[in-house]
Amino acid sequence: MLRCDTLSGHAHRPLVRASAALLAAFLLLGTTVSAQPVQRNFPASALRGEVLVAQPPEVLLNGRPARLAPGARIRDENNMLALTGALAGRRVVVHYTVDLSGLLSEIWVLTPAERARVPWPTTREQAAAWSFDPLAQVWTRP
Repeated sequence: MLRCDTLSGHAHRPLVRASAALLAAFLLLGTTVSAQPVQRNFPASALRGEVLVAQPPEVLLNGRPARLAPGARIRDENNMLALTGALAGRRVVVHYTVDLSGLLSEIWVLTPAERARVPWPTTREQAAAWSFDPLAQVWTRP
């Protein structure tokens, strides 16, 4: 019977231990990184408002009827894509963009920290008159 000492249990135990330690380090690193909040960067064209999803694609934007664009993207507080059904019946504070047809094209449901970031324009006129720093994600009134 042939036997290879290099593949016996004693020879590769350090390799197994090192692999297990490396795997544990990657798993720990992955949970640490994902637990940290990520700053979302909103475009200068994003306005703040309140959305109530009624009967998709129909919504109420700041209490007025509005419509979602075909292919509209809604991101929740965790920056994950959300379906309108997940927001049905909820009033949420959002940043949103409007396409050339006047339809809502992108919506970001705001976290408490993002809602606290004021001022943020609620109309196109305000956005045109104010200054926006895209790196700091802050607006400055004139």
